[in-house]
Amino acid sequence: MIMNIGFDLDKVLISYPPLVPGRMIDKLYKKKANGVLLYRIPSTPEQWLRKLSHIPALRRPIRENLHVLEELSRKDHKLYLISSRFKFLEPETTKLVKKHGIDRLFDGLYFNYDNLQPHEFKNAVIKKLHLDIYVDDDLHLLNYVSRQQNGIRFYWLSDDKKAVSPNKKIQKIARLSDLFPHPS
Repeated sequence: MIMNIGFDLDKVLISYPPLVPGRMIDKLYKKKANGVLLYRIPSTPEQWLRKLSHIPALRRPIRENLHVLEELSRKDHKLYLISSRFKFLEPETTKLVKKHGIDRLFDGLYFNYDNLQPHEFKNAVIKKLHLDIYVDDDLHLLNYVSRQQNGIRFYWLSDDKKAVSPNKKIQKIARLSDLFPHPS
């Protein structure tokens, strides 16, 4: 059966820069106001720091996951990259996906260059594409999107062995090969 499958970019296909804790990156982007999930566009000094951290030499591809995508694309599944990266990272993002050949693996690339709230951007794209499966590393975002969508299988990519998904609609996986051991 041919499926429509969506994937996030950072921490799914591309690693975070070395020596930069994921919690620090989350603090730069996420905030909660009255329990509502919100993301923010970093200030100008933070944007320069983020641009430096997004040079391709610091953002290595996660080869094992890219290999799984190559296998899936050979099986005629429709693959979509859905990244909530903001407009200020467009030049770095374009270089990154081309350098690592990520752009060639997908039937469509969707980036948040209109600077919408990331969870709202991804929710709209997932709905538009009629996805069967969506994989992301952001559990807060997945919790939001899974409450808005029905009939989609959501997967949270996390290498934290102790972490458990608090949401029945979201299954935790450590790598894409856990979900697609032998793509069919």
